[in-house]
Amino acid sequence: MLVDLRPTDRLRKGNGAVVQSVLGSILHAVGDESLDLEKLRIVCDWVQYKSSFRDPVEIRSIVNGSATERLEIGVDLRRASSDQHDVGAEMARALARRIESDRHYLEPWGRTTASLIWNFNALYWKALGLWEAVSGRPYEQALPGGESDARNSAAARDTILRLFATWDGLAERRALPDQLHVLEIGVGNGNQARVWLDTFVEIDREQGRDYYRRLHYLMGDYSSHLLEIARSQLHDHEEHTSTLVLDAMKPSNTLGFLKYKTFFVYISNVYDNLPTDEIARIDGHLYQVETRAFLASGAGETIATSIGATAKELPDLIARLLRLGPELLAETEPKRFADAPAAVRFWAAVWEAIGLEERYVALSPLDEYEFAPGMSGEVLRPLMDANGDVRMHVSNGAAASFVDTLQLLHPHGLLECHDIFVTNLDGYASSFRGPGKYEGSVVNWVNGNVLAALGGRRGFDVAFRKFAFRAGSNITTMTAEVRE
Repeated sequence: MLVDLRPTDRLRKGNGAVVQSVLGSILHAVGDESLDLEKLRIVCDWVQYKSSFRDPVEIRSIVNGSATERLEIGVDLRRASSDQHDVGAEMARALARRIESDRHYLEPWGRTTASLIWNFNALYWKALGLWEAVSGRPYEQALPGGESDARNSAAARDTILRLFATWDGLAERRALPDQLHVLEIGVGNGNQARVWLDTFVEIDREQGRDYYRRLHYLMGDYSSHLLEIARSQLHDHEEHTSTLVLDAMKPSNTLGFLKYKTFFVYISNVYDNLPTDEIARIDGHLYQVETRAFLASGAGETIATSIGATAKELPDLIARLLRLGPELLAETEPKRFADAPAAVRFWAAVWEAIGLEERYVALSPLDEYEFAPGMSGEVLRPLMDANGDVRMHVSNGAAASFVDTLQLLHPHGLLECHDIFVTNLDGYASSFRGPGKYEGSVVNWVNGNVLAALGGRRGFDVAFRKFAFRAGSNITTMTAEVRE
């Protein structure tokens, strides 16, 4: 039996007694079952998110074509150690579920990137205005600290001075184009753009460069609601700004006219919100983490009763919500939903209750694994071969977005991204990295190692540094520019 304790930072902070108590309860429960302990893994995480897709105790099968099924017991130490959960009872329920499940499944097993949780994520950004109206608070309040690190004038000033130095050098060689394009992907509420542009004007006046006259600042986002809010923040700069609805994973579909023309691409807290798979190496074998979304029986019945439905009708109603949105769902189901806000409350209840069941399935050879359009899993091989047993995000959506965005950069351009990155794979062995829930959206840490490998293969230097302008922030700054 292998016991894997991942929350190493928590153990150093005086939680050793908690771990000992939880493990004692787990081992006692396991001892009462006819399980092959030689084929059992116990993996303990500390899930820091207030809301996630995991139960305190989960049983995960490890499927590798063998007649003897191996098992992994996953434990959320934070919740399992709380007074609200009896670890022994949670363990008994998890083991009983192997024989007869008490869950309402909403989809079949599949790669996590294909899970309907990402349909919920897309719906959140598409219908954000309705969600905020019903919840009574803007999405930014769900971020740690209630705001984004992107809104920082010192950080903006640092980047703009670097940009001015590049332009000065090109101007001396008469190689600077008349239009100076800057792109922001994921605009939030527009505060970042306002801070950046205000700072730009200040520096332009200080240095007497007249670059502002030539500046064209484009803002792209999936959410038209956020674009409208952002536009309202930029009255003083409206002649120099444009907004576009775009898919962050395929920005060039909308912004192809900027190919090789963009001097600066700014991205903040976008990659952590894009679909990702997870893969794992266990005892030297590669596995895909497959998932399927579910509602626990009690939660499903409560939600169904609240709208005058049965639990069996929920999968169809949820599928229609994701396909139609809350407004059209209310129109087509007036007996269940009096209006769009009622449909949003149904949506919120489902989202709060939804979980992901997990299992490991043998992964095909990496060169046959297409983890993003046109990208073979072969790029992952050095990471998997050099780090022993590991479970990590592939960051499929972030990889697709990153590679697609690189082609928009001018040869002297810079991509700067602020996000929560894992830059050393040891980070996956020491802490839970998602998925978690922020309001109605999904968050995962981003595998910076994958992006660095992809950028390097395309002739870009990719670097990471801790965000330097707020102490204690989890944000890392990634930069990418053409290798000299």
